[in-house]
Amino acid sequence: MTVLIVDDAAFVRTVLKNMIQGMGHKVIGEAFNGEDAIKKAKDLKPHVITMDIVMPKMDGIESVKEILKEQPDTYILMCTAMGQKKMVIKAIMAGAKDFIVKPFDQGRLEEALIKCKRQLDV
Repeated sequence: MTVLIVDDAAFVRTVLKNMIQGMGHKVIGEAFNGEDAIKKAKDLKPHVITMDIVMPKMDGIESVKEILKEQPDTYILMCTAMGQKKMVIKAIMAGAKDFIVKPFDQGRLEEALIKCKRQLDV
């Protein structure tokens, strides 16, 4: 599966990239805010996007809505800090398929990616 990682923190992108690649998936790009995510999603057409919710310029929820207008089959996995339950609900309502909580648990991330792979059949 191909993955685009979206987070405003370079450290978080690196952690996720290492975990995802360690599971055998291909990270094809990284984005640092919602606007960058929309552009890269359009250019790279990833199977999966890991999307931070809180970012400068454009948050993850708005980005999800824009990306899914153009690419409705993209599987978006929201990344959230503890205590952002309302934001997660908004993201799921916007079209995100699942979420993982920071700090990331490798088992939970793997579970989410397996679920994604089954749904996308890739």
